[in-house]
Amino acid sequence: MRRAGDVGEVFLAFLRLGLTSFGGPVAHLGYFRDDLVVRRRWMDDRAYADLVALCQFLPGPASSQVGFAMGLQRAGVLGALAAFTAFTLPSAVLLVAFAGGAGLIGGSIGEGALSGLTTIAVAIVAHAVWGMARSLTPDARRAGIAVVALALALLLPGALGQLGALGVGVGAGLLLLRGVPDRPTSALPSFGVPRAVGILCLVLVGVGLVGLPALSSATPSGVVALADAFFRAGALVFGGGHVVLPLLEAGVVQTGWVAPDAFLAGYGAAQAVPGPLFTFAAYLGAVSGVGPGGVVGAAVALVAVFLPGFLVLVGVLPFWDAVRDRPRVRAAMHGANAAVVGILGAALYSPVFTTAITGPGPFVLAVVGFVLLTAFRAPAWAVVLVGAAGGALLAAV
Repeated sequence: MRRAGDVGEVFLAFLRLGLTSFGGPVAHLGYFRDDLVVRRRWMDDRAYADLVALCQFLPGPASSQVGFAMGLQRAGVLGALAAFTAFTLPSAVLLVAFAGGAGLIGGSIGEGALSGLTTIAVAIVAHAVWGMARSLTPDARRAGIAVVALALALLLPGALGQLGALGVGVGAGLLLLRGVPDRPTSALPSFGVPRAVGILCLVLVGVGLVGLPALSSATPSGVVALADAFFRAGALVFGGGHVVLPLLEAGVVQTGWVAPDAFLAGYGAAQAVPGPLFTFAAYLGAVSGVGPGGVVGAAVALVAVFLPGFLVLVGVLPFWDAVRDRPRVRAAMHGANAAVVGILGAALYSPVFTTAITGPGPFVLAVVGFVLLTAFRAPAWAVVLVGAAGGALLAAV
């Protein structure tokens, strides 16, 4: 099929997002929506929410999977690779530099700027929740589903709450939303993945989960052991982000590859850089006592932790293309989309708001960012700069 964009366009769009998307996976979804849905109009809110809901159901880093799929839809396989590379590279480079002993940002002003970037994520997520709620929960039934999903996501821990909220959304959609009016099929872009390719990708995930441990046991290769540990972590985590930390800790700290204090130092650095938290794997691969270490170890760990999530996504997409316009599936997705609004609303409270809003100053800065996004329609990257400057100013005074 003929694609709507080119690889260079996708790379530059995601490079800017990779340099400015602070605040974790939920904030990333807000940045994506603001830049790629609202401003560039690569897809509409309904298609975007469908994609977010799908990626929330799948193992792997949800926000990076959304970006990968948007690059795929926009410019094919090279577009997907460009989206992943551009969004991931800035944070990976910074974390590998940190692993090599290079400092990031020091002093009270630098720490204030980082705090401001965390604070402005509140505005980004709030703007995304507000915009998606207006289009995806326009009636009482869907608003009610969103509220129930918000409660489940807040009250049940970790991925269990997110998956439970999505499950309730799907069930409620099947029961309550069969007759909801919908847009025509043409509103949904196809990802153009052949079924044979999808099946091959799913088989490769299974081969990786079975074959890498067997190969690691049969050979003393540190590269294989490193790839095995990070591939399993990427394949077995739902929701991405902080949920992957226990799996990474089990894979590299409990095995003695990385010291506990080095693990915590890298985690702290990962909080201070833009882009996906999964790039923490690059730091761990660089400092690991098993494998080549340095840049090569970072590359092995980084590819291994992202690969299973992308393979699962590509494996599911051709079947998703085939069934998503059926009435029962559409009803289920209406419910899932409402649940996504609730999940994002829950994440807006915790961890985004509870972590970032530590006093009146950060609260005012978050409100300024929200007003800039909503009333002045300022681009997200400009609001990020305002957040950094505001955080530095608050630290100075």
